[in-house]
Amino acid sequence: MPDFALIDTHVHLWQRDHLERSWLAGDATLDQNYGLAEFTQATSIQAVEAFVFVETGVEPAQALAEASWVVELAQQDKWLQGIVAAAPLELGAGATQHLQVLTTLGPLIKGVRRNVQGEALGFCLLPNFLEGVQLLADYGLSFDLCIRHEQLPEVTQLVERCPQIRFILDHLGKPAIARGEREPWRKQLNELARHPNVACKISGVVTEANHSTWKPNDIKPYIHDALNAFGEERVLFGSDWPVMLLASSYTRWVETLDALTSELSTTAREKLWRANARHWYRLEV
Repeated sequence: MPDFALIDTHVHLWQRDHLERSWLAGDATLDQNYGLAEFTQATSIQAVEAFVFVETGVEPAQALAEASWVVELAQQDKWLQGIVAAAPLELGAGATQHLQVLTTLGPLIKGVRRNVQGEALGFCLLPNFLEGVQLLADYGLSFDLCIRHEQLPEVTQLVERCPQIRFILDHLGKPAIARGEREPWRKQLNELARHPNVACKISGVVTEANHSTWKPNDIKPYIHDALNAFGEERVLFGSDWPVMLLASSYTRWVETLDALTSELSTTAREKLWRANARHWYRLEV
């Protein structure tokens, strides 16, 4: 385990009876309450000094309500220091009002996410979506990229067209770990990493592997590929809790990543586990 408190850049929180998340229906593991108390219990062994909440796929009409709810939660927990809220960027200029309301919620709103992993190829390059992403510069917000690995080429084009936006790639771009495939994901990841306005979360890895049988060596090459592609300044630790519970406990994931990155310098480890999070999400010291 790291011998210092870490910053988790990818945490979801929800209550079953508050807001609608149709994607949870029928999932015995995830269709439960996962709030601050549950997260505190899950992280009791490894100290977490701060974390970033990431939107949870509520119905689009409830996106602002979710962001407001999390701002209120932050009054109860000083470690909740950043929020990545949902925003309908596919509306292009029509997303302006949504973004204006988001930013009035306060400085905890650090970025937005429009989850595109379920969209058809080419979605990221639609004119309205491009316009919506470019709007983020006016509000000082970053953009979290939640995609399938097949979408990496178009995401690279998106980044090229939005050089003023700070992008953060979730879950290594979801490589096909369960099938043991590294190409063309690795080549495409390196192409994306050539753009200095993109960082990569070392998160969501175990749920891309075989949930019940994965071993550290199964995920090791993918983690090292990401570290090599983005370098020590542009990688951030994330858990993807509680979704990660489909494949691992919080402690097992932290212990595994700690072991797989043990060869990094002390400075590089500190950047991965917490310093880069403060920089990329503009968290208070």
